[in-house]
Amino acid sequence: MKIKSIKAWSTDLGNTKPYTIAFKTIDEVVNAFVEITLEDGTTGIGAGCPSEYVTGEPLSQTQEILQEQHLAFLAGRDIRELHQLNFEVWQKFPKNPAARAAIDIALYDAFTKYLDVPLVKYLGQKIKSLPTSNTIGIKNVEETLKEAEEYGQRGFTVLKVKLGKDLGEDIERIVKLREKFGQKFIIRIDANQGYTIDQTIDFYNRTKHLNIELIEQPLPAKAIADLKRLPDEIKQTIAADESLITPKDALLLNSAPRAAGIFNIKLMKCGGINQALKIADIALHDQVDLFWGCNDESIVSITAALHVAFACANTKYIDLDGSLDLARDVVKGGFILKDGVMSCSDKPGLGVERI
Repeated sequence: MKIKSIKAWSTDLGNTKPYTIAFKTIDEVVNAFVEITLEDGTTGIGAGCPSEYVTGEPLSQTQEILQEQHLAFLAGRDIRELHQLNFEVWQKFPKNPAARAAIDIALYDAFTKYLDVPLVKYLGQKIKSLPTSNTIGIKNVEETLKEAEEYGQRGFTVLKVKLGKDLGEDIERIVKLREKFGQKFIIRIDANQGYTIDQTIDFYNRTKHLNIELIEQPLPAKAIADLKRLPDEIKQTIAADESLITPKDALLLNSAPRAAGIFNIKLMKCGGINQALKIADIALHDQVDLFWGCNDESIVSITAALHVAFACANTKYIDLDGSLDLARDVVKGGFILKDGVMSCSDKPGLGVERI
């Protein structure tokens, strides 16, 4: 079955709840989209939302790569050559993972719709459902507690709290969350590269009694040697995020001594499903748990991340809340969310429909 046409566009999906992390405030959400149409009318859709700070890919570059003249090499190709097509995309756009992700997701969606099977089933489903964390940005104690209360009322049981600006305030926020809510929530923290080695050790020791599930990327992305110097007890709770972009990074993180016990995989960092599966396999062989994250993204790419996450046996955590506070989207359907727990639908492909 040949690809008949490819089109691309960008849309500001809006953000109903702007938030702050260690290095910026998020107040708008522009996603780039790719739609592939096959000869029989089957369509596949993909989405990309780059993080320039992490990968060096600005949105303008993503949009430029996704101009239709750059995608013309896919027209007339057989969708059944899925892996070859993704290999060529990777070769053509090596420095644009979000653009590659948009193309990759659209190819996978079209192919699995053509097969009339959900993407997760095609990949080999290992997991049925998991609770997603919902993210609280860097706020004062009062605002943190208020937002946690709101999430609890909506059925969420896992919080990811953004830290990394002031160690004392960071610890106070976690202490107050436990004082107010007890063990109602599983708490994860994301320091977004905001700590030093000593601060990471200090944070761990002073919050150990508070039952923090994991610590995401406390040190700068390139400080992998410093991650490896942390005590083994702490490293086991560390989730490598900005330090992990490519499969090559995964190999480096796992070279002795291992730098982290958890890998945070994001489709927008690595370039889509194809590359994410390579990272996941490296983690599986070295007994590293997987934590699937996201940017502020359309239901399209959030659903794609969920499907690939549930196809990996070592997936233990998901943080796929990136579409929950959007003002609008270009599709409906996709993942199923009930009381904070996410699962895949049984519809072919991603199970999304254009609005």
